[in-house]
Amino acid sequence: MLPVPAAPPVPRTPPSQPTPAAPPAREPDGGTAAAGPDGAAVLAVWFLTAAERGNPSTDLDRRHPDGRPWTAGNLVVPLVHGRDYFTRLLAVVEGLGDGDLLLFTDWRGDLDQRLDGAGSEVGEVLGRAARRGVAVRGLMWRSHLELLSFSSKPNRLLAEKLTSSGARVVLDQRVRRGGSHHQKLVVARPAGDPAAGVAFAGGIDLCYNRRDDAAHAGDPQSQPMAAPYGDAPPWHDIQVEVRGPAVGDLEHTFRERWDDPSSLDNPNPLRRLFYRIRPVATRTDELPAQQPDPPAAGPHNVQVLRTYPRKLHPAYPFARAGERSIARAYQKVLRRARRLIYLEDQYMWSAEVARLFADALRRSPELHLIIVVPRHPTQGGRFSLPPNLVGREQALELCRAAGGDRVGVYDVENHAGTPVYVHAKAVTVDDVWASVGSDNLNRRSWTHDSELAVATIDDTLDPREPRDPAGLGDGARVFARDLRLGLWREHLDWEGPDDELLDPATGFAAFRARAEDLAAWHDGGRVGDRPPGRVRPHRPARLSRLRRAWSAPVYRSIYDPDGRPHRLRAAGEW
Repeated sequence: MLPVPAAPPVPRTPPSQPTPAAPPAREPDGGTAAAGPDGAAVLAVWFLTAAERGNPSTDLDRRHPDGRPWTAGNLVVPLVHGRDYFTRLLAVVEGLGDGDLLLFTDWRGDLDQRLDGAGSEVGEVLGRAARRGVAVRGLMWRSHLELLSFSSKPNRLLAEKLTSSGARVVLDQRVRRGGSHHQKLVVARPAGDPAAGVAFAGGIDLCYNRRDDAAHAGDPQSQPMAAPYGDAPPWHDIQVEVRGPAVGDLEHTFRERWDDPSSLDNPNPLRRLFYRIRPVATRTDELPAQQPDPPAAGPHNVQVLRTYPRKLHPAYPFARAGERSIARAYQKVLRRARRLIYLEDQYMWSAEVARLFADALRRSPELHLIIVVPRHPTQGGRFSLPPNLVGREQALELCRAAGGDRVGVYDVENHAGTPVYVHAKAVTVDDVWASVGSDNLNRRSWTHDSELAVATIDDTLDPREPRDPAGLGDGARVFARDLRLGLWREHLDWEGPDDELLDPATGFAAFRARAEDLAAWHDGGRVGDRPPGRVRPHRPARLSRLRRAWSAPVYRSIYDPDGRPHRLRAAGEW
């Protein structure tokens, strides 16, 4: 197998990107529109304060010299689709050399998953980096048993491969019972050059199924899913590339977990012996001192949000009572929502989560909500399907009861009519606040597993009308608006001007019209030319009263558990 030619060194200035980094907004006179003197006040009403994060055990906010629990001067670039992300990741990793640092966390990793062509397999690329002298350090979720359709074997094989190459990759099962480490993060820090630091975070794991693109023909390296998705399941996902001071916050998040002194050893003596025999690290080592945060690289303000459960015996030293800043951020942001919430999510289930959206719809009679979800769960089956459906059924009913025809729920297909699995976890609110992360809109992601999200507010105001859709004086921001419009253009096959999509009400109507036209074409036997668009109204299977009765407790206890302290559960707080 021929190796991939070495990529150029990690760029010292932010590179141009193919997706969908927009040009800066311009004033009518051609100048750049920036947030006015009240910019800090706007950020304070959208982002969490350190107290609102609710985790005094972490130094994440205290490490900032200005005392703010977010960083300014970042450049955040959405990488929509695994193929675009893997291309960027390959270039960055191949540009690292002796003495550089590469950190990653992952829920699942397949050592032979290609980032590009032959020789770009994940195990080969990261192994080559370690052999070049890059300090490669990884935190892989150890996972539950493979017989339960989890990832223990592939994660162990990747850890073994990288350990034999000189990296140190640990299998981390320091989770709440039944939980997982779900963060997907890569941080690259070239030695002696803080400005060259870069991080990637979002929903994309280094594993099968993920290397798809806008055509949604699927990843040639696939693993089985529910039958409607076919042999190469189409996959929609998002990662962000981050440059600037927020790279330091993302690195700090990795280091908190890495430096946790709790034992990694499995309490099962046979499993513990097995890992002693196999070439897998069973303890972390000391990382080199963290470099200064990268200097300003762009106009984006970033708040790093996380979930950690309350875990006892032992507690996380960086989150002794857990951290639920992702949930708390949604709680704060949704109180400010006035015109349009757009979200893409793998699950969108849990009544507790849905009530926050329902409350927002009741507070604001002009608020519209668009939800894009997968058409089918990952697995079908008589016993696995109902628990996958019961939580979403309840959540969507709550939203529709509150918002009526102001709520639209859709799923996605490719041009051949094959459903696209929506794995993305992305939200925009009133074209101001945007979040991309590993977190789903369910109780598990908000309380029980480890999660990581990058919330972004652009300093750059967008001059396109409506300039202030919410009417609160915050102004539409280029990053959030262009993220939304970029996703809509793909889902709607939108090729004309964006004018109709900009306003929340007309955009909502255009989205619905495209989806209903496509649904009507399917319902009519696919006669004539296929209408433009890839979204259809989501029509989930209805559960019988009997199936709902037995699947609801299974869903609550296993599929969507609650990791909050009992007092917060009882009070309905996060």
